[in-house]
Amino acid sequence: MTVTKAFSFGLTQKHLSMIMKFLGLEWKSFFRSPQFGAGILMKLGMLVIYINLAAVFLGAAFVLFFYSRQEAHVHPLVMFSRFFLLYWVADLLMKYFGQQLPANNIKPLLTLNIPKSSIAGYTLGKILVSFFSWSFLLFIVPFSILLLAQGGESFAGVAAMFLTTFSLLFINTFINVFLNKSDRVMYTFFALLIAVAALHYFKVISIPGISQSIFLPLFTRSWLFVIPLVAMLVMGYFTYRFIRENLYLDRGLEMKTAAGRTENIAFLNRFGTMGTFINNDIRLIRRSKAARSALMGGFAFLFYGLLIKSQGYDASFMQVFLGIFVTGGFNFMFGQRVPAWDSSYYPLMMTQNVPYRDFLKAKWWLFVLVTFVSMILAVGYAFFSWEFYFTIFAAGLYNLGVNSYLTLLAGAFNKKPIDLNSTSKGFTGGQNNFNLKVMLLLIPQLVLPMAVFGGVKYLLGMSAAVVSLAVLGLIGFLLRDRIFDQIVRIYRTEKYSTLAAFKKN
Repeated sequence: MTVTKAFSFGLTQKHLSMIMKFLGLEWKSFFRSPQFGAGILMKLGMLVIYINLAAVFLGAAFVLFFYSRQEAHVHPLVMFSRFFLLYWVADLLMKYFGQQLPANNIKPLLTLNIPKSSIAGYTLGKILVSFFSWSFLLFIVPFSILLLAQGGESFAGVAAMFLTTFSLLFINTFINVFLNKSDRVMYTFFALLIAVAALHYFKVISIPGISQSIFLPLFTRSWLFVIPLVAMLVMGYFTYRFIRENLYLDRGLEMKTAAGRTENIAFLNRFGTMGTFINNDIRLIRRSKAARSALMGGFAFLFYGLLIKSQGYDASFMQVFLGIFVTGGFNFMFGQRVPAWDSSYYPLMMTQNVPYRDFLKAKWWLFVLVTFVSMILAVGYAFFSWEFYFTIFAAGLYNLGVNSYLTLLAGAFNKKPIDLNSTSKGFTGGQNNFNLKVMLLLIPQLVLPMAVFGGVKYLLGMSAAVVSLAVLGLIGFLLRDRIFDQIVRIYRTEKYSTLAAFKKN
């Protein structure tokens, strides 16, 4: 009997050979990519982000341990159990918004003579080795070591707590697979999350109290670790079966189909070709999960201004930074992917007599509409202070008259297509969208309004600062025809390289 046959999961030499071939394909895919240079820069950028997150997790372990002992005067395990439910939900949200399922990577494998069980196992393996799947170890490992070294806990007790935490957080990885697949499950989960948060806010329930009553027995009674461990193994098995049963190009990896129906806003027809394009974009958002995610992300950015309660956002220029995202989140998430949203039929569209100006103006008016609605909804920040709301309002005016053009311009250089038929939830579709020109455009999008607002407020006061951004936005709005002439010219210059990039993918 070979060593490989001794594994409990039944791995054979054939399975390991197939895994090595999959890893070889991943290696070649990265180094042979047309965007190889950008890919390296993107990997380095993500590495910096991961290092920062790792530092946060490591620091949190030490802060929780020593704060609970020296400030709260409770046992660290008790404190951990009080906040574990919040930690568990935060981990699931991080996985949902940050962990992209590898649907695009496995589609080409389905046309080859490879057993679906091997592809499903490899897919599940890719999910499990993702940073978002195991990053919690950066917290729980040092926390466990501190419990052993200075907490006076026995090795058996800490080991049981570690396995319990390990199992519960890996269950999140499996839950995330089902959340990505089913809109109904996702909406139900977020509705339940909001309801529980509201009950806690109005002091109907106490989340820390509930968390402690559930998890402290799991952490302190060593033998109970078997329950979450078995639950993790069962969830892992059903997730594997779920992936394997949906490994079909016409099912599972493709978006759901429904009875055809005409969706048309008659009011927009009076605007001719541009109205037709706006109708198409509305249909896109209604039907595509990727586009809906961009809209949902823009809505989520409305709450970004709540960070004003955090230290570091007291300065006016940082409040403008918040305002830019509160009113322009949809612009950033949807606008920089123009014309990638239309990549599936973009070559065909370019062979027709399509007015480029109307095509781009339709996108722009959509940005303007969503930004204007965001400015109205943001009036809730007046409860913090009217000065903060006026700052957000000024940032919204800047988004209307300046950033709406810049995000549209950024799309001309962002040439990664979006597969609208994919179940990918992220607006990037799991693709590398790094582009140096797009990064440079962030300077006038973010740095310039912060500098102008902060400088004018320091010299002339709050009212003048709001007026300064309003004037910039008004100038941009009045010069829209001339600005669109330049944007259309750039899109036409980039047209053929964009077509070539869409065909390569």
